Amino acid sequence: MKKTFYLMRHGQTLFNLRNRIQGACDSPLTELGIKQAKTVSEYFKDIPLDYAYSSTQERAVDTLELVIQNKVPYERLKGLKEMNFGVFEGESEDLKPPREEYETFFKAFGGESLTEVRERMVKTCTEIMEKEGNNTVLAVSHAGACVNFLSHWQDPSEIMKKGLTNCIIFKYEYENGKFDLVDVIRHEF
Repeated sequence: MKKTFYLMRHGQTLFNLRNRIQGACDSPLTELGIKQAKTVSEYFKDIPLDYAYSSTQERAVDTLELVIQNKVPYERLKGLKEMNFGVFEGESEDLKPPREEYETFFKAFGGESLTEVRERMVKTCTEIMEKEGNNTVLAVSHAGACVNFLSHWQDPSEIMKKGLTNCIIFKYEYENGKFDLVDVIRHEF
């Protein structure tokens, strides 16, 4: 039986606004981030979610709570957290290396590799969808985590060209341990 999995990025944060690397550290949602989450709640109002999940990071939890408005039970999972950038956390985005160097660059500075993030996300999302009764699920995570998850199933470069806006939603069909991307939902804010 095909199941539906919505994987969403959190709303805009203060660090997004200031071009800071968030990763495993956190910053609060901005007024726009709150508005984005409330707008997305309209998208989900007629979708009967069985359960919801969030990264343990407050920006994701706050986004999820604004989206589901206490209508769906949820759980925080460490497996949905953003990539850890080590000593680069909280620093300017300008310090990031070119994308082709990402694979192991941050590991040398106390962070994670892309492979570690991808494996963690695939394991966590698969466990979510294998749970009894989880037929239509929403999970709120982070840009890097979402892209790493997608890259396990397909080349994300076409989607990346349009950017990973805050509150972007990746709609997947899940069956037999495999996720197929069926839609990418972007809202205008």
